[in-house]
Amino acid sequence: MAVVTLGAHILDVLARPVENIPGGQDTVVVDEIRVTAAGAAAGTAVALARLGNDVVSVGAIGDDDLGDLLVRIMTRNGVDVRGLVRRTADQTSASILPIRPDGGRPSFHVPGANLTLTAGAVGPGLLAAATVVHLGGPDVTFGLNDAAFFETLAAARDTGTVVTMDPLSNMPDLLGGAAAFLPYVDHFLPNEEQAAAMTGENDPEKAAKALLARGPETVIVTLGGDGSLVATADGVHRLPVLPVEVVDTTGCGDAYCAGFITGLTRGRDVLESARWGTAAAATVAQGLGSDACLTDLDAVLALLR
Repeated sequence: MAVVTLGAHILDVLARPVENIPGGQDTVVVDEIRVTAAGAAAGTAVALARLGNDVVSVGAIGDDDLGDLLVRIMTRNGVDVRGLVRRTADQTSASILPIRPDGGRPSFHVPGANLTLTAGAVGPGLLAAATVVHLGGPDVTFGLNDAAFFETLAAARDTGTVVTMDPLSNMPDLLGGAAAFLPYVDHFLPNEEQAAAMTGENDPEKAAKALLARGPETVIVTLGGDGSLVATADGVHRLPVLPVEVVDTTGCGDAYCAGFITGLTRGRDVLESARWGTAAAATVAQGLGSDACLTDLDAVLALLR
C-alpha cells in the first residue's frame, strides 16, 4: 500500500529575497512569493508524491480558508488527503517566511490545529497496511504520544511496516516528548540541532550513536552545508552535499526524508537511500519553498550521476 505521512501540516507563505522588514507602511518589492504545503508530514507527502509514491497524509487542519488552500495544494500534487481532520475551533497551522539572499529563513509561525492531532484520526488498520509510515513532527503533535498509539505502531511493524521519523522543532522540551517514539521507529532523521538537544552531545557522531541506543536501526543526522551522517550498528558514514546554488533551505529536510523513503520502497539499502535523500534536498534547495524544482525521481537521481 501507500506511504502514510502522519503529523504536522503547515501552509507556508514565502517571499524572497528579503534583507530586512520595512518600517511603518513601507513596501519592498521582491522577486518571488509562493504558497506551499509544508511541515514534516505535509511537505514530505508532496515530495513523496512527486517522486512517484502513492501517499496518504493524516493530520489535523482548521476548517478555514488556509486549510482549504492546503488541501487543494496537496490534492493537486497527488496526495490522498482523506486522512486530514478539520477543526472548527483551531486555525490551520501556517508560517510566513521572509527568505534572506543567502537562503536563511526566519519565520513567523502559528502552531494551530497541529496541536490537536490524536491517534483517533488514524483509520483502523491504516498503519499496518502501509509500506512505510513517516512520523512527521511528533514533537508538536502531542496527542500521538500515548501508549495506545505506540501499541499500534508496534503492531504495524510486526506486519512489516517500516517506520521513519523526523522532528519539526528545535525546542528541547518538545524534543524530549519525541524521544518516547524512538523504540517504535526504524529510521530516525533529525537535524544536527535536534540530535544535540535530544542527547546533550554536540558532536553529531556521538549524538547519533546515543540515539541508536534508544531503538532505531538507523539514525541519519542532517548537517546542512556539511552533508549528512548515517549511523547504523555497522558504523558511521558521512555523505557530502551536492554542489548546487542554494536559493532557499526551506523543506530540504522534508525532501531528504522523501528521497530516503523512496529509496527504501524501491529496495535500496540505507546508505544508497540516504544518497537519494541528499539529491532530493539539493533539488529543493535550488528554488523557493518546500517543493521547489522537484519534478520527478529521474531528475533527482540525475544529480547523482
